[in-house]
Amino acid sequence: MKKQQITGWLLIAGAAGVFIPYTILSILFNYPDVLRQEPGSILTQFHNGGNGLIGTWFAFAILGLPLVPAYQLIGQQIEKHSIWSKTATTVGVIGLIVQMIGLLRWTFVVPVLSEQYVNTTDLAMKAAAVSSFSTLHQFAGVLLGEHLGQLFTIIWTIMISLILVKIKWFPRWMGWLGLISSLIYLLAQAELFATVIPGFPVWEMAGFLGSTLWLIWLLITGILMI
Repeated sequence: MKKQQITGWLLIAGAAGVFIPYTILSILFNYPDVLRQEPGSILTQFHNGGNGLIGTWFAFAILGLPLVPAYQLIGQQIEKHSIWSKTATTVGVIGLIVQMIGLLRWTFVVPVLSEQYVNTTDLAMKAAAVSSFSTLHQFAGVLLGEHLGQLFTIIWTIMISLILVKIKWFPRWMGWLGLISSLIYLLAQAELFATVIPGFPVWEMAGFLGSTLWLIWLLITGILMI
């Protein structure tokens, strides 16, 4: 199988690996809306989800890993055509890794805090669980996963879209799809600033619409490469 075809299958596998657990989480855990609820409510809902919810979060973090070699293979194939290929690959891989780290908090840290919050009658222990979760949620979730992870992914998408259209691997409309999805996805960053700046203007549909268009772009990219 040609390197380009392998890249295409990895992109499709990675996109499916992100979409499937995301959809399950939206059904079982009201994700991503649940992220902006009160910490006590989040911990209670998470605890009620049991081991199945923990496993789904692990799948969400891990099943996107085929995108790492896919990004690297794309970079290798366009290296002779663009001096920015290595930079794009580095940015993209960093974005994937920090998002994975942010997601894995739901598998290895949040279960401990939810157990502490739900199964203790000590108000001080409950308050400690809420405080720990809030700090973790803001750092690993908002800062790492949602801000840096998504921002680096957006930058990678813009760079790759421009390069692939320039070297005529893709039709021009694919470049526009990549750019438009990235710009809409970028607008979702406003929601993150709203967590620390009350009243910051937010377009609530930006995250869902931007990420959905990005996944469609990723799938089409994989299909075209195959």
